[in-house]
Amino acid sequence: MSDQIETRAFETETSQLLQLMIHSLYSNKEIFLRELVSNASDALDKLRFEAVQNADLLQGDSDLVIRVEVDKEANQIIISDNGIGMDRDEVMANIGTIARSGTAEFSKMLAEAKDSETDANLTGQFGVGFYSSFIVADKVTVETRRAGLDAAEGVRWISDGSGEYTIETIDRPDRGTVITLLLNEESNEFVESYRIESVIKKYSDHITFPVQMLKEPTPAFDAEAEPEADEAEEKPAPEPEWTAINRATALWTRSRKDIGEDEYDEFYKQLSYDYQKPLARIHSRVEGKQEYTLLLYVPTNPPFDLYDRDRRHGIKLYVKRVFIMDDADNLMPGYLRFVKGLIDSDDLPLNISREILQGNKLVDSIRSGATRKVLDCLKDIAAADADKYQQFWDNFGKVLKEGLVDDFANKERLAKLLRFATTATDGDKQVASLDDYLGRMGEKQEKIYYITGDNHVGASSSPHLEVFRKHNIEVLLLSDPIDEWVVSSLTEFEGKSLQSVSKGELGLEALIGEDGKTDAEDSDEEKSITDQIAEVLKTQVESVRVTRRLTDSPACLVKGENEMSGNMERIMKAAGQAFEGGKPVLEVNLDHKLLQRLKSETAEDVSADLAQVIYDQALLSEGAQLENPAEYVKRVNRLLT
Repeated sequence: MSDQIETRAFETETSQLLQLMIHSLYSNKEIFLRELVSNASDALDKLRFEAVQNADLLQGDSDLVIRVEVDKEANQIIISDNGIGMDRDEVMANIGTIARSGTAEFSKMLAEAKDSETDANLTGQFGVGFYSSFIVADKVTVETRRAGLDAAEGVRWISDGSGEYTIETIDRPDRGTVITLLLNEESNEFVESYRIESVIKKYSDHITFPVQMLKEPTPAFDAEAEPEADEAEEKPAPEPEWTAINRATALWTRSRKDIGEDEYDEFYKQLSYDYQKPLARIHSRVEGKQEYTLLLYVPTNPPFDLYDRDRRHGIKLYVKRVFIMDDADNLMPGYLRFVKGLIDSDDLPLNISREILQGNKLVDSIRSGATRKVLDCLKDIAAADADKYQQFWDNFGKVLKEGLVDDFANKERLAKLLRFATTATDGDKQVASLDDYLGRMGEKQEKIYYITGDNHVGASSSPHLEVFRKHNIEVLLLSDPIDEWVVSSLTEFEGKSLQSVSKGELGLEALIGEDGKTDAEDSDEEKSITDQIAEVLKTQVESVRVTRRLTDSPACLVKGENEMSGNMERIMKAAGQAFEGGKPVLEVNLDHKLLQRLKSETAEDVSADLAQVIYDQALLSEGAQLENPAEYVKRVNRLLT
């Protein structure tokens, strides 16, 4: 029986998305079949997992299959599975709306897509694969029943993708889902069995369930045997014969020497919905106290939500080749969230849950081993192919840096993978490793010098670098926001401490002699100038002293060794963190013309303006904002006139 048909409208964003997909997406139309077969595989995986605890869900039908049928006369393709199925609420949630966040961003990227590779890549990023059906179909019908429900609780969903859909309750004797696509005129090629078979072999050969199609009969012909007409009519029609057209074996269980590069790449595409080839691959079998298999991939290009720390992870968990869960974030640290792939354990229980994964020693061991495998893979790439590693770093380096904060156990491994822009390299390209820096250090240099800033231009033009440039001492230029946390965690490398050029004592005496004595005592004449400035700025600075850091600029601000840098203070304030930072020391260059003028000035109001302008300029050179820009302009104008 069927209840009254209910007509509903798609959500506004969903409707807009459908129109974009139908009219401007997918020059490579065949991707729709990959998406639907993949969804069917997920449904079978979920049933097999739930049946571990509730065998009644199988209802005596444990042969899990996906079937694809073409009907030339009706111009239809039918994709069916006997998986977990859906109830009415699940149909509404999974098909009637797009529940995943980022729909607006996806729509923008769809509109900008220019080629088939971009088209195909976008779908998997946003998890809207079902909607690719409307690229080839004028009408899509979904009939489904969730495993365990009564036969009278099936659901039929129908839409032409124009903005509305109908939904009704139907009698459906079998669990699982059947999707019927009424093809549009431009997609008639897909009613050919050979075309469908080639697409399935291309994209879904490694689905771990059989994908079956009807075997086309090839009747024998015998010219001498011509049966009577009545005899021919009495013969029953042959039973349809379904045959699997994919391998239906778990790729990761096979020996590496038996798997070709194309097979690995196609499996990655099926696993990740990324149409680009991966940058690197790790296929490893770990044996010992714990036994598990890793098949992990490093993507070539970053996903759109790479910098969202709460984004879905890319690791699937299997136990004895039984799919357990997507996005097993306990198996890979957050800073490696770009890694795609799977982990198949022989030791975890089949009924393991996300709650049990947390704090599980076996899971912690697998996570630790998988992390080392990925980091060692990146190390090997860096050693063997600098250009390839640079491509990785440009795309994922900012995220990898998070590991210096989160993963103390692998700090040394991560430190060797870091890349930096420096005063010895051109532009803002982060190309220098810490090993490169050590190789260029002078014999007497005992520290690795760095400076942090809001951006590369600000960091590279800081007055703190003047003495280093004068004496040809390389400085790391750190301009990513995460860098402040990196240097607070990475305090030394290969026995050399990291030293900010804007904090504390620089330790340059052994390298450059007198120019490096930041703690030299001021003369009486110098002290009279610094005291004069300190009196004007007594509420803004801790003290004023003559600098040995500067050659061209009039002044700079210096923080204490253990104090928060000015850049870090600005980051914290921008994040809404209220705190009271320590006052900086103002170091002044008495050889600069501004200081020479101050030294000779007799008018107190002019001296006060000069001292304040010198301080404000030091603030501006650090990338800070003035509390009262208008007052600064007035002071400068008074001095100019």
